Amino acid sequence: MSSQKNAPRRGRLPAAEREERRNAVLDATEAALLDEGYDNVTMLAIARRAGASKETLYSWFGNRDGLFAALIERSADESGAAVDAALGTGAPTHDTLTGFAAGLLTLLCSPSSIALNRAAMQSPELSARLLASGRHRVGPLVERYLAARHDAGEINAPDPAVAFELLYGLIIRDVQIRVLLGESPPSSRSIKRQAATAVEQFLTLVAVD
Repeated sequence: MSSQKNAPRRGRLPAAEREERRNAVLDATEAALLDEGYDNVTMLAIARRAGASKETLYSWFGNRDGLFAALIERSADESGAAVDAALGTGAPTHDTLTGFAAGLLTLLCSPSSIALNRAAMQSPELSARLLASGRHRVGPLVERYLAARHDAGEINAPDPAVAFELLYGLIIRDVQIRVLLGESPPSSRSIKRQAATAVEQFLTLVAVD
C-alpha cells in the first residue's frame, strides 16, 4: 500500500528526470536563440532540438516567451550563485571586488547574455523579467557586501545603494551597449584590466578620510 502511494503517477516523470529534461529544453532554447535570433526561434524548432514535443513545451512553459523567461531565470540563478561565491571568498576588499567586476563583465558580454538582452528589447515581458532577475537581483547582494565593508571601516559608503551604482557604472561603462550594437566582446585580458581599473577608481572615491 505504501509503495503504491509513493510511486509516481503514470505518465508523470520523476522530479529529477523532469528537471533534467527541463534543462535540456532550456539548453536547446539557448542554442536556438544564439543560432537563429529571437525573431526566428519557434516552439517547433526548440522541440526538435530538445527531442521533445511541442505539447510538452506548452505544458511546461506556456508559450515561447515563457521559455525565454525560464532561460532568464536559470541564468539569474547561476549568476546569483557566482556573485555570492565571488563576494564570499574572504579575500581583501580590492581582490574581492576585482573578481566580482571581472565576472560581471564576462557575464554581461557573453553571447548568451547579449542574445537574451536583444530578445528582451523586443518583449516588454522579457525586459521586465531580465531587469528583475539581473540588476535588481545582483544589486542587493553587492550592496550588503559594501555595507559590511563600510561598517568595518574599510570604505566610506554610508549609502550602499549609491555606492553600488557608482561601482557598477565604473565597471560596465559603455562596454555592454557597444557589444549589443555589434562590436566584438572584450578579450579576457581586456576584461581583467578594466575590472582592476574600475575597482581602483571606486576605492579611491570611497576611501576613508
